[in-house]
Amino acid sequence: MQPKPHQNAPLDERITGALVGAAVGDALGGPVEGYAPEQILERHGGRVHGVVGPWHGDDWRTARPLAPYHKGDGHVTDDTLMTHALVRVYARVRDHLDAYAIADHLVPDLMTEPRWIPELETEALPLQRIFLAEKWLVARLHYGHADPREAGTGNIVNCGAAMYMAPVGLVNAADPRAAYAEALDIAGAHQSSYGREAAGVLAAAVAAACSPGATPDSVVSACLSLAKDGTRAAVERVCEEASRHTDFESALRPLREAVTPFDTVGPDYRAPSLGARRPSRLHSIEELPIALGMLLVARGDYRHAVLGAVNYGRDCDSIATMAGALAGALGSPVPEEWAKTVAEASRLDLWEPATTLAAVSREIFARDVSRHRARKAAFTSLGGPECSD
Repeated sequence: MQPKPHQNAPLDERITGALVGAAVGDALGGPVEGYAPEQILERHGGRVHGVVGPWHGDDWRTARPLAPYHKGDGHVTDDTLMTHALVRVYARVRDHLDAYAIADHLVPDLMTEPRWIPELETEALPLQRIFLAEKWLVARLHYGHADPREAGTGNIVNCGAAMYMAPVGLVNAADPRAAYAEALDIAGAHQSSYGREAAGVLAAAVAAACSPGATPDSVVSACLSLAKDGTRAAVERVCEEASRHTDFESALRPLREAVTPFDTVGPDYRAPSLGARRPSRLHSIEELPIALGMLLVARGDYRHAVLGAVNYGRDCDSIATMAGALAGALGSPVPEEWAKTVAEASRLDLWEPATTLAAVSREIFARDVSRHRARKAAFTSLGGPECSD
């Protein structure tokens, strides 16, 4: 039976848990990203149980393929940089977003506002840190003047949009269908195919996790009710396997085997197959199903879900970002020592974006209520049935 100690957490607490939880998961996963569970086990003399240093120790500045990024020691990666950038867009627009908001606000934020980049240990434009699939936003929208609704077509199909969609789920708290639709619109500027689909499903999952009485099972059910094609199949298969486990150690290999038929990258994460990251209705990104699977294995417990994601390896910073956002939105507390270490090491206020988004979410909800009442009055005047609020 799943624990229910945090199911009555208020909205502000859930938003804080989701955003801080995502950042902490990101920082814990960063130093072991790209490696297999067996390699992580050997490198660290056991499983990772918290913040660890760079994979190559003091040689991180020159050791390939990670140089010049200082991954580890509590530094967040581009997952958190993009999440916080999206929160800033919500703070500017103060309403629901669409693909045009990404072109009008997110792209300039990436291009023109120097910020502290923990992995570079300096102030720089976020554009100088983000991955190629995110640089696509700038190339297509700023330089190529593509229609924002279609700009994601042609990009690498990966988790690049899904990794920062938690704010969309939080703005649409307890309304997974609305979160799914808004995230699909936003992600059209960035991704296509199953990369875009994953963004919608992750946002829906976060929204579902914010519902009163939500559990990991109810979150997965909401995802399965909305997900399409290979993404739905992958989530179903991985979560079916996850339900057989209560400890991440026993789940690591079975979950990888469950997602393998849907994953295009292949067994060697650093040497993707020729069919990797191409559009397909049959495939899925790996990160989202595994994050949901680890949430189930952990029964919603933040620490267990995130450590499962981290020790899974491969793209584990993004997996842990998603698992951390989901567990935090469910109300499971983020360990204070982890959050404090990550905030200090990354020189970031992890709580300010949550405070900002909580205020904006309330404004947006008030606008939604006003719009609903106006439509109700108009519909009734047209002869439609009257209904109560």
